[in-house]
Amino acid sequence: MGKFTRREWRQIIITVGLTLLILAFFFLPLPKYIEGPGEADNLKTFVSMPGHPDKHAGKYMITSVALSQARPVSYLYAKLNPIYSIESVDDVTGGESNATYDKVQDFYMQSAINESIYTAYKAAHKSVTRHYLGIYVLSVDAKSPFAGSLQVGDTVTKVNGRHFNSMVGYQHYIQQQKVGQSATITYQHNGKTRHVTRKLMRLPTKKAGIGITLTDNVKVTAKPKVTVDPGQIGGPSGGLMFSLQIYTQVTGQNLRHGQKIAGTGTVDGDGNVGEIGGIDKKIVAAKKAGATVFFAPYVKPSKLLLKYEEHHQTNYQLAKATAKKYAPNMKVVPVKTFNDAVKYLQAHH
Repeated sequence: MGKFTRREWRQIIITVGLTLLILAFFFLPLPKYIEGPGEADNLKTFVSMPGHPDKHAGKYMITSVALSQARPVSYLYAKLNPIYSIESVDDVTGGESNATYDKVQDFYMQSAINESIYTAYKAAHKSVTRHYLGIYVLSVDAKSPFAGSLQVGDTVTKVNGRHFNSMVGYQHYIQQQKVGQSATITYQHNGKTRHVTRKLMRLPTKKAGIGITLTDNVKVTAKPKVTVDPGQIGGPSGGLMFSLQIYTQVTGQNLRHGQKIAGTGTVDGDGNVGEIGGIDKKIVAAKKAGATVFFAPYVKPSKLLLKYEEHHQTNYQLAKATAKKYAPNMKVVPVKTFNDAVKYLQAHH
């Protein structure tokens, strides 16, 4: 074999260099995330209620946001396409590891499922109980005296031997204590009861606190039995649509009348619908799936609220504006409560 000439070497180096650049453009991971429209999935496949199948035409759809690590090609696409957004890793994960982030999203989903079962069964006057387990730890401040003991996924069941039946109950009790005062926290970690005593820290509000972000951990028992499998979807925003699917099955009512109905929003034990993120992307996902109706959480806009809202618009305002541009034939319906959604479906066949 003869040796390569200088010109041939140059061609080889240029070819290899270009190949590496092309590969990098498509595959090099960047320290950013791309958020875009996800799927609009048929909830019939998620909810199982033996003896109470959903045989009615049409479907309820749970909408999601697609999240992927940025590559140069997707970064450029997101820059050019306004329905996609580029997010920092911390904004997406809250500074937590991927495993911790996934754990929190899974809990949010399980909590949404529990609250939606409770909401639907209560509205249908069926047998349901809601047992308050305690406060679920979503994150622990690095400066918290309890860091190293409390971990994401633990459930606080008592403070100084006292159990409360709401997150607010715990917060009020702790805030009545003094900064620097010792407090004993009883909590569940991987199914085992543990205790830790530390001094309460000063929160940014100047009141005493543990130094965690938290949410309610509830267990719901219902008859007839219902099972909800969310698959790979996480987060709290499916509550409203789960409630509608479960309510339809447990009552046997035909509320959809053949329509494809999408939507989003959290739901609490009182049936209140709460705001979520990425509603513009969910509108586009619903349009692609053929939805003609989209339920959007409604809150009354105020200057202070709009200052902190995504795109400085409420969920309903952003959903309306996005539908006008991308889905002009889709009706965006504002809902404050689960009952608002049911009443709308009963009135619009």
